[in-house]
This record gives sequence, C-alpha cells and structure tokens, in this order.
Amino acid sequence: MPDKITVGLLAGEASGDNLGAGLMAALKQKLSPHATLSFVGIGGERMRAQGLDSLYPIERLSVNGFRDPILKLPGLLKMLIDIRNEMIRRKVDVFVGIDFNVFNFLLEARLKRHGIPTVHYVSPSVYAWRRGRTRRVAKVADVVLCLFPFEPSLYAHTAVEAVFVGHPLADEIGPATGSDHHRQAAREQLGCANSAEVIALLPGSRSSEIKLMLPVFLDAARRISKVHKDVVFLIPYPRPGLKALIDRALPDYGDLRVQTIPGGARTVLQACDGALVKSGTSTLEAMLLRRPMVVSYRMGRFSYQLARRLIRSPYVSLPNILLGRMRVPELLQNEGTADALSAALLTELESARARPDYFDEFDRLHATLSRQADASAAEAVLRLMGVGSR
Repeated sequence: MPDKITVGLLAGEASGDNLGAGLMAALKQKLSPHATLSFVGIGGERMRAQGLDSLYPIERLSVNGFRDPILKLPGLLKMLIDIRNEMIRRKVDVFVGIDFNVFNFLLEARLKRHGIPTVHYVSPSVYAWRRGRTRRVAKVADVVLCLFPFEPSLYAHTAVEAVFVGHPLADEIGPATGSDHHRQAAREQLGCANSAEVIALLPGSRSSEIKLMLPVFLDAARRISKVHKDVVFLIPYPRPGLKALIDRALPDYGDLRVQTIPGGARTVLQACDGALVKSGTSTLEAMLLRRPMVVSYRMGRFSYQLARRLIRSPYVSLPNILLGRMRVPELLQNEGTADALSAALLTELESARARPDYFDEFDRLHATLSRQADASAAEAVLRLMGVGSR
C-alpha cells in the first residue's frame, strides 16, 4: 500500500458536498492508519471539514438558467484549467467527479488523458434522457458509481465499470425514522398538535419552481381543508431568499393554517401525514419516510413540449422509476389541477390508513437502496487505485 495517497474531488452543489464528505470519511476509515491521505479539489463546508483543500469556493461554480453559464463561461474555463493543472502538479492518485455533470465530464476527460484514474459519482439520468449519454460517461470515467440498482445494466455495452453502491439517503434514513414516535417528535419541534392532520407542501427549492407550483398546491390545500377541518400545511424553504417568495403568495390564502419552515424537507416530511411533492429527490425522501404522496411538476409550455420529446422514462418520480410502474400518483402539467391533486392525496391518505400493506413496496425499495453507500463507494475507489482496504 502506498504511504501517501492524494485524492482529487469536485462537487459543485450542496448534494454533492454531502456525498463527497461521506466518501472522504469512509476512505479514511478503510485505509491503513500508516497511510497518509490527503484531499484536494472543490467542495463545500462538509467536505472541507473532512480535510479537503478547496481550490475555489464552491459558490464560484453556481450557475442558473441559460444566460448565467454564458456570462460566467470565461471564469469557469479558467477554473477548469487551474484545477486540471493543480491535480497534475499534485500527482493525484485518483479523481472523483461528484455529479455536476458538464463541468466534471470536461475535467475528467482532461485528467484521464494524463493517465489519472477517474471516477464519476452519481450516474446521469440516462434512463430518462438520451441513452447515448452512457458512451460519453464511458469516455471520461473508468468507474461510474450508481445510486440505483437498474443503472449498471445501462452501461453494459460500454467499457466503463458501473457499480451500484446504494443511495446514502437510504442509509441515513433508518427504517424507524418514519415511525409514529419520530412523527410526534417532529411535530413537537415544529409546534404542530399531534391530533391535527398535517400536510406537507413541497413546491421545490428554486424560485422558478415555487412560482409555478405553489399557487396550485395552495389551491389544492384549500380543497383539502374543506374535508379535514383540523389541518395544518407545512412549507419548507431551504434558502432564506425563498421565504419572501412564499410569504407573498400566502395572503390570498388567509383561510388556511400554513407554517413556513426554514431548512430542508426532512423534518416537515417526518411531521406530516401526507404530502404534495414536486418531482425530484423529495419523492425519494418521502418514500423512505413512508409518507403517502402525490407528485406533480409544471414548467413553461415550450419547455414542457421540448421535455416530452426528449424524456424517455414514462415516470418522473423516483419511487415509480424504481418500481417500473405507477405506484405513486403523478399529475403533471395541465393534469395537475387543484381538484385533481387534492382528490388524489385524499385517496392516498385513506388508502394508507385502510391498507396494512400500503407501505410494503416502499419498505422493499428502502432495503434495496440501503447498501452502506459511503463505504461501498470508497471500496470501489480503492479498487480502482489497486489499494486494499482494512
């Protein structure tokens, strides 16, 4: 085993920072205490806490929409060159690009040409978009770490080694995390009565999503409140700037009991009886917490028509994609009316209370995804380097 190992990593967003920090901690645990392990690249607060020498603040990689990347392109290209040169100068033993696909693909390709082993952590959504994208991943990465069990087979026709490592959320959210005990604790934390019906409204974490999704979610909430008189609606906001956007919409719904909650969706989902959820990772979190949900998504008319032509998956929510069938109701675009959303969620709430087997498939998926992802990812990285683990 080498006495000194240097690992390059790059995460461009908060979700990648979480994955990177878990991987770094697992690499430390698995390497011999006699080996010196160092990390260099770009990451957020959690990766820096694990010892990452971050060459740039992670915020420098943040881009939104179509215009922003064009305006920031010269600076991003300079960062790309600087990071490549620093990885080569420090003779990193392996580079791990964590999600953040476009930038990491470009960096991985340049490092691979210099003989540096490359790992791409989180397979792009090739099951939903262009299948030919697997060939692009294979050109730039020696190993791709997959969060979902069906993904490795999508790379069977390529030279890349695709490894299913499981999903860190499934490890983080234990089977008991969605229990009544945790529900009651979350309600006490948020100041919700245990006797109330609590509904989570998760319209998204971007301002554009909130503008499109929140009004119809609130209209659906109004309809639900006519059926359940003692009902509280919880809306989380992951960034302070989103609270003002949510607050501007609420005066039109003064008849509803709505609480806005700072932070992510976890505590809100733990506290709730059911949820209206924008398509995305929150659908997986709701499934792992065993919460009935209805999934929706809206976008501009032109964008939606374009997406319909490009998306190959018949489903948008992760539980349905994993099961290969419509288990969770999906009401997209014009189908996602307030009447349809409220009726669907009320049906799901009733089914969850009436059917003892309602969550069985959720539990099976949880078990499938819980694979000690951090440790599994670390083992795959060490194998690529030819380094044994303890």
